[in-house]
Amino acid sequence: MTEFWESSFRDKQTMWGFEPADSAVSTLALFQKHGLKDILIPGFGYGRNAKLFIDHGLNVTGIEISETAIGIAKSHFGESMQVYHGSVSDMPFDQKFYDGIFCYALIHLLDAKEREKLIRDCYSQLSPNGYMVFVAISKNTPTYGEGKKLSRDRFETKHGVNLFYYDQTSVEQEFGPFGLFEATEVEEPAKYTENKPSQKFWLITCRKQAA
Repeated sequence: MTEFWESSFRDKQTMWGFEPADSAVSTLALFQKHGLKDILIPGFGYGRNAKLFIDHGLNVTGIEISETAIGIAKSHFGESMQVYHGSVSDMPFDQKFYDGIFCYALIHLLDAKEREKLIRDCYSQLSPNGYMVFVAISKNTPTYGEGKKLSRDRFETKHGVNLFYYDQTSVEQEFGPFGLFEATEVEEPAKYTENKPSQKFWLITCRKQAA
């Protein structure tokens, strides 16, 4: 997985442009509504979504597996941003608690055990009354069922990427124990998906209740 993303960022650089995803915009509104300030972004990429939060005064920490992506981010947005180099499977990278966590289009790349660990690790680093938002690919997206079937709702694409497609049941099963607050299907325009047809995602919001 590391080499795949290294080669992708080396070859395609800023492959998704610099405009944030629509789901990042809606997440910013949620974070602002609740006065959240310290944000963790697992799967930071080159920072296109992170910049939105930074520009609105939030403190952002990232986790990114690709050194190339981190280099691109720093070349565009400066050296000041805190980004841990490593896999989300190695979380936690610090002992800090975060008000908000935004994880875009990452969790569906993981297998069942890795997904459970990521959700649990994020929830563990979430402050009481904090929110975490995951954007995960939906079974209702046009590419569902393409490629080699690995297990139920999980397929290997022609590019060698493994994708797990979520539905309402799997969202509730995996996120239910971790403060599932709301889950809605959203559509990301084609400009966010390398000029491919628009894809459908689940926008999954969890809240950590105060003890």
